[in-house]
Amino acid sequence: MAKCTHADQIKVVRPDTVEGCEDCLKIGGKWVHLRVCLTCGHIGCCDNSPNKHARAHYGETKHPLIQSVEPGEKWAYCFEDNALMREPPTS
Repeated sequence: MAKCTHADQIKVVRPDTVEGCEDCLKIGGKWVHLRVCLTCGHIGCCDNSPNKHARAHYGETKHPLIQSVEPGEKWAYCFEDNALMREPPTS
């Protein structure tokens, strides 16, 4: 399994509550699961969602790390290294 080399770029932590995918809320879209960008805090929807806003955010910003904000989920993912982290790195 690949290892993430970007943990030093974490600037935000998982929020306690979120309203939904920021981009879907703007366009009236629907999402399946939510992810938080660990660089800037953007809340986007997962790859199973129609608009895949978390991945689109990475494409636009190159912020490499996201973390699930779903209840009970504690994993993070690095787009750059294609690395899943069962125990998210801490800032």
